[in-house]
Amino acid sequence: MTNLPQHVAIIMDGNRRWAERHGLPRSEGHRAGVKSLRNVVKCLGEHHIPYLTVYSFSTENWNRSQDEVEELFSLMEEVLRTEVEELHKNGIRIKHIGSVEKIPSDLLDGIERAAELTKNNRNMTVNFALNYGGRSEIIKAVKEIVSDGISPSLVDENLFSKYLYTYGIPDVDLVIRTGGETRLSNFLTWQTVYSEIYFTDVLWPDFDGAEVEKALIFYNNKQRRFGR
Repeated sequence: MTNLPQHVAIIMDGNRRWAERHGLPRSEGHRAGVKSLRNVVKCLGEHHIPYLTVYSFSTENWNRSQDEVEELFSLMEEVLRTEVEELHKNGIRIKHIGSVEKIPSDLLDGIERAAELTKNNRNMTVNFALNYGGRSEIIKAVKEIVSDGISPSLVDENLFSKYLYTYGIPDVDLVIRTGGETRLSNFLTWQTVYSEIYFTDVLWPDFDGAEVEKALIFYNNKQRRFGR
C-alpha cells in the first residue's frame, strides 16, 4: 500500500454484544476488547502510522449502569498498570483527551503516570479519548477563547484548533467503527470533517490484524479531494 493514513481513530463498538453471543459476563467482553486494542496498536505500528485515537469512554457513557461504569474504570486502571511498560518499551506515547471531571482519582493518577513516562516517545502517539465528547470539546474551546479575551476578528480555524485537546496532532484521516453501527457518536467532531469512514459489522473483540489490513486497503483505494 502506498497511501496510508497518518491518523487513525477508532470507535471500539461491540464488546457487550460479543460477550452475550459467547455466553460470557459483560466484563469479559471488555477484557477481550483490550486484547484487540493490543493487536491493533501492534499492526498499525508495523505500518508506521504515527497517530491513533481510540474512543474509550464517551460523555454519554455515564448513562450506563453504575456497575458497568465502575467495571470499565477498574479495567482501565488494570490495563495502565500492566501494559504501560510494554508500550513504553515500544516507543509509544500515551495521551488522554477529554475532561478530567468525574474520572476516579486512582484512574486519573494512572493516566498521568503513563503520560509522564511515555511523553518523549515518538514511534506512535495513542490518544485515549476518555470522558470525551466532540460537542463538549468545541464548547470548551469557545469558552476558553472568550475567557482569553481574543477578538472575534482573530478567530480562524488555526487559532480554534489550538484550544482543542488534539492541538499539535493532525486531523483524522481514517475513522474505523466496529460493531455494525454507522454513525460517529459525538467522536472528534471537528477533527473528522474530511475523514474517510470505514464501517464494519465485526465486533470489536474480533477486530484483529487482518481486519486492520482491510480498513487500510479501503483507505488506500480512496482519492481524497478535500472539497477540490
